[in-house]
Order: sequence, then structure tokens, then C-alpha cells
Amino acid sequence: MQWTHGWRDRAWDELDQSWDVLIIGGGITGAGILRQCVHAGLKAALVEADDFASGTSSRSSKLVHGGLRYLKNAQFRVTLESVREREYLLKQGRGLVNRLGFLYACLDGDHMPGWVFGAGLVVYDLMAGQWSHRAYDPDDMRELCPPLTTPDLRGGYRYFDANTDDARLVLRLLRESVAGGALAINYARVESLLRRQNGEVCGAIVRDTSGEAMRQAEVRARVVINAAGAWVDELRGKIQNKPRLRPLRGSHLILPFDRLPIKRAVSFMHPRDGRPVFAIPWEGAVVFGTTDVDHRAPLQTDPSISALETEYLLEALQKIFPSQELTAADVLSTYSGLRPVVDTGKADPSKESREHAIWDERGLLTVSGGKLTTFRIMARDALKAVRRHLGSIRFDPQTPVLDAIPPEAEIPLMDSSLPPAQRLRLLARYGADSAEFFASSPDFEPVPSTLYLFAELKQAARAEGVIHLDDLLLRRVRIGLLAPRGGVDLLPRIRALVQPDLGWDDARWEEEAQDYEELWKRAYSII
Repeated sequence: MQWTHGWRDRAWDELDQSWDVLIIGGGITGAGILRQCVHAGLKAALVEADDFASGTSSRSSKLVHGGLRYLKNAQFRVTLESVREREYLLKQGRGLVNRLGFLYACLDGDHMPGWVFGAGLVVYDLMAGQWSHRAYDPDDMRELCPPLTTPDLRGGYRYFDANTDDARLVLRLLRESVAGGALAINYARVESLLRRQNGEVCGAIVRDTSGEAMRQAEVRARVVINAAGAWVDELRGKIQNKPRLRPLRGSHLILPFDRLPIKRAVSFMHPRDGRPVFAIPWEGAVVFGTTDVDHRAPLQTDPSISALETEYLLEALQKIFPSQELTAADVLSTYSGLRPVVDTGKADPSKESREHAIWDERGLLTVSGGKLTTFRIMARDALKAVRRHLGSIRFDPQTPVLDAIPPEAEIPLMDSSLPPAQRLRLLARYGADSAEFFASSPDFEPVPSTLYLFAELKQAARAEGVIHLDDLLLRRVRIGLLAPRGGVDLLPRIRALVQPDLGWDDARWEEEAQDYEELWKRAYSII
């Protein structure tokens, strides 16, 4: 079933039945579990209370990385797993997961001596089975990164990690799972859990929150998996379990490339507290972050950066790139995400473990913690845990997590004027659907100030489960993060292109546009 016109009606008709596995949560963890369920031949459904990837999985640091900083906290297992998964995803998701060079700048007054970081890089490379790091003196560092003009520079190192478009990775996993026979539906909130007489969880009452219909379904399943990220404790509370998570907020600034023209990521220790921060080239702009603070406000899908976090990040930018004279006026957008970290009581939130945890509580299997890079490991461990409920499962850990892209998918691109890197980017995002997409959307006009094409907006509106305008502009195509003023000035052009495919009348469009502009100002603009 494709996410084209009428797909939600068909999905709700199918939802009200018995399943092997019901997954609650449409972020990277839930998407990874759904993918593994399909590979294992299980009848699986996934429901997401808001939009796919609308929580942490569209608000990450955009890195697929080994967690080098976790070595400092002696989290060797999570680093080893992450390094290996990074290498796997670089091969599997070529064009969607991309190798990225990093420069680590050693500064006067650093809390950690540079040689300690160098020793960590030795361990990091040994874990990956390669030797790719190198030390540089200050002049070499400035040659590799001319904006690196801080007088405190004392040398540094080069190493490699990877980056991705986190929301598109989730979308590709979900679409390939749906093509393989699973069901995935957004804006479907779990109102309550179904339980047997012995108290075991056996399903959920799910309500449509799209605003397009008043309906709900009684969804029964042999096992229910709670993969709701920072919100897992809300579901656990429905069966009277005490909270186990410590939601931490990580906030980022996005700057135009012409204001911070770096070809490699730059990492360094924040001069105030010694936390690692980094500037990352991403989708034609630069992401800078991240903070790591306790989120004490009520959990919300669209948290926003605080004034103190903005000040903290700008202070670091101005320290290491002084000649750029960066200020809040240079910031294109901001975003914040909530990390679902298991609470172990550490005084410093940055020292909490990033390892994942699985709890089986009265038939509700909760998967939490972890990070984007290790989603495949979390999914495999979840499938091992459900064997207690489902018995023997046919499970081949060697099955590729992403489907191979058929050669014919690239044929419509052959006659285009797009450069090879852009072709690869599009193929990786749309996978096996690329052939249909490019054949039906031959207009490759770029969206101003971004790497995107207007054709991508049309494709998303037609076949990617868009319910609200922020789904389209913040997750399917990341214009809301990368275009000036969140792309508000482009809305008349976008409206003419996508309104027919969305099926919205003029009143609905006006309402969506107003809601989007208010959301962007509240949660994605500079404070």
C-alpha cells in the first residue's frame, strides 16, 4: 500500500484486526523494528501519534557516528557498536549516509589535553578496523579550514565519521517496510492499552488525530512494542510503571554556508565547560550544536531552544571562528530534540549512558535509550526479546536493512542536467520508488537557497503521507530548516505546486499556512 490519495482510509480499515506485533512510535527505533519484523515474516503494524520522525528522529545532530566522546565516559560497548554500525550504514545507505571528514581543534585552556584525544582516536580507528586519523599543527589546521582563526589554536586532528538526513532515513525504512507488507500510519495516537484478564498487554485503542476523520480502532497484537522515544514513560504509566527516563534537550543552530564556509566538520571543546560541540556541513548549510540539558518542561513534539542555549552556542562559535563575526542575525533556523536517555542518576547529564535498554513489563516491551546510529542493533535486540511471546522467529541478521536500488531507477535521471552527487542524493532518498518518482516529475528546478528540487515537494505531497504543512516542509523536504524564514516567502509557489495533490481547499491551505508560520516562529526561529 502506497501513501497516495485515500491511503489513510485503507490503513484504518486494515488496522482493526489482530497482528503479531504492534509498534508504537514512528521514529528511527520504531522504523527499525518494523523493518526487522518484515524480514522475520511477522505481521506487523506501526502507529505514530504525530508525524513520522516528528520527535527526536528529525531533530538529531544528523550524525551517524561512533560516539567518540563516549570513550571519555568509558562507554566502550556503545562506541564499539556505533563504529561498526556506522561502517555498515555507510555501505548500505550510500548517498543517504555519507562519509564526513572531521577536524578536532585543540585549544589553549582545553579541559582535556590534545594528546588524550589523539589516544582516543587510536582506539576509535582500531574499533573500525582502519587507520584514518592524523595530527596537524596550527598552520595546517588553518589551511584545511580557513575560518578557524582563533588565536587559541594549538593544533588538532583529522578523523572521519558520517552524516545523514535523519527524517529521510526513517521515511525510507518505513516505505520499504510498507512495500514488504507491513502497515504504518501517522497521526494515530494510543489512547489506552488492551489487557488480558491476567493483566498482560495485548493491544491498544488507537484514535485518529489527523483532524480529517473521527475514528478509532481496537488493535489486538500478540506483542506490543513501546518505541515512543522520549515519550515511552507515558505509555508505561498506563500500566502503573514508574518513570525510567531522563529527557535531555539538545539544541542546534543552522547557519548559511556563506557565513561559515567549512568543507569539513569542526569539533572542539566548549571554552565554558569542556563539552564537545561541532559545526557540521549538512544539506548545503552548517549545523552547530549541541547542548545537553535536562528538559524540565512538559514533553512536547516541538520543543524550542532557550535563550541560555542560544547564548551558549553563539559563544562557542565566536570563540573559534572570530573572523566570521557570527551573531544571532546570521542564524537561519534552530531546532531542539529530546533524547530518551535512561536515568542512572548522574549529576552531569552528558555523562548518562547512551546504551539502549529493553524492559518487558506485563507484555509491554519497551525499547529506549540508544542513538540513531545503533537503531539496527536495538531492533534486533527487540526481536530477540519478543520470542518469549511469539516463540521461534525466522530471523537472519545478515538481511540488509535497506533494499537495493534497482538499476532502472536511475534511467529517468540519465538525460537530466543534474550533477552526479545530486542524482545519488535523490536515488538514496527514494530508493526503489525513484523510477516512478522521476518519470512522473521531470521538472528538476531547484528550490532557492537549498539543494532541493520543486519536484521533491510534489512527490511528497502526492505519495509520502503528508497530513499537515509542517510534515511537508520540516521532514519530507527540509525547507523549513534551510530556507530563509522557514520558506514562508516560498509558500505561494509551493501552494500552486502541491495543493491539488494534497486535496486541500483554499480555507484548509490558509489555515495550514498560518499554523506553519506560527510553529516555525515558536520552535525553529532564533530566540
